[in-house]
Amino acid sequence: MQRTIPAQHEVLGWYASLSNWGRWGPDDERGTLNLVTPEKQSQAARLVRDGISVSCARTITYEPSSDGLFPARHFMLRSGEGEPAETLGRVSTLDAFLLQPHGAIMTHLDAPAHTIVRTDPSRPWTMYNGKPRELVKTVDGATAGSIELAGGGIVSRGVLLDVAAVRGKDWLEATEPVFPEDLDAAEAAQSVHVEAGDILFVRTGWALRRQRLGPPRPEDGTCALQAACLPWLRERDIAVLGTDTSNDVSPTEYPGLGRSGAIHGVGMGAIGLWILDNADFEELALTCNRLARCEFQAVIAPLKLKNGTGSPVNPLAIL
Repeated sequence: MQRTIPAQHEVLGWYASLSNWGRWGPDDERGTLNLVTPEKQSQAARLVRDGISVSCARTITYEPSSDGLFPARHFMLRSGEGEPAETLGRVSTLDAFLLQPHGAIMTHLDAPAHTIVRTDPSRPWTMYNGKPRELVKTVDGATAGSIELAGGGIVSRGVLLDVAAVRGKDWLEATEPVFPEDLDAAEAAQSVHVEAGDILFVRTGWALRRQRLGPPRPEDGTCALQAACLPWLRERDIAVLGTDTSNDVSPTEYPGLGRSGAIHGVGMGAIGLWILDNADFEELALTCNRLARCEFQAVIAPLKLKNGTGSPVNPLAIL
């Protein structure tokens, strides 16, 4: 199948033509979360038929790796080692965690404040809906576009499109990005249609690749949705995009657009799309195959981190 990679000028044009700025009012910060209506939540609840809950998160670990030089840190403040001072009753163990959610190893949800964009040198840098970049402050954090916007949780119809399986592969390599034709083919193969307000999970098999071959090196690159998928994502009006990678092809195919890539740039900065990075859909794919259905209730509940640009999450698919 011939797949067309859009030119950089086309991608830059999508900042305007695919934009949701003003769609939900000039002060809106929630972006595509506005598409998760009470009706969508009720629809999702009706998809729970077998009483099965599947985690789509990677386990948070504490050792550095080639794709995660700054992992989480775990500190025991009080352990079970040594004799407690108390003679009877209860003693407690205590620990503390240092988490940097962004990057390529931790499953996390990006808040709108995570992405600041500019399409022309004569224009200011802004977040989604034109919020000034200066609202993300060194001392105070994200005073707009914070992860707190999703503090009530995101509950909607979830759909898994298993692109790797449709291509007949265990996983896609970095040189095999996902194109809109792949999304269409997965829909057809799985007899499902992605709708407005959905939480879309796209499996590339990257988590399985990492498990079997070990952490990739940065120079090995990363598979993800190619920028050509952006009009498809906007047309379908999905609420959240989640993949088992960091969501942008690397090395970047558009050096002029910076390191963050087009999916984050246009998706978050213009469309107002919420993005879930580094999920693990291996168990979910097996479960969907066994049950012969790939739609479910999806639940994503970030921590309510004041003025945070993102949060670790444990996405759940409930079938």
